[in-house]
Amino acid sequence: MASDHDILVSLNRDYINSVQHCDVMRFDQILAPEFYCSNPDRSLVDRAGFLKQTAIPVTISNLEAQDVMIRIMGDFAIIHARTRYHTADGREDGGRYTDVWAKRDGKWLAVSAHVTR
Repeated sequence: MASDHDILVSLNRDYINSVQHCDVMRFDQILAPEFYCSNPDRSLVDRAGFLKQTAIPVTISNLEAQDVMIRIMGDFAIIHARTRYHTADGREDGGRYTDVWAKRDGKWLAVSAHVTR
């Protein structure tokens, strides 16, 4: 059986891959009903708004998470990381994110995200 840490490592990878590939279906599986995201443009979107914005094709490529720190505190966890990606014009750029996860009925779900660029 995988540890909570290993499960969160995998979920974090899924989250980043889902952003890069506009994978609304995967996000639908891993986001809690009360999920909210603070976007880099300072907007706050609920789960439905996040899924809608995820469906829009991204203009970045080679998105990856770096310096991932996972902190587990009982039935919730916080993931901090840096991102690196290439913009549409080929320039390298990056940002940071913090995701909050809650364990419910043995399953980890994302309840909050905060993204900066």
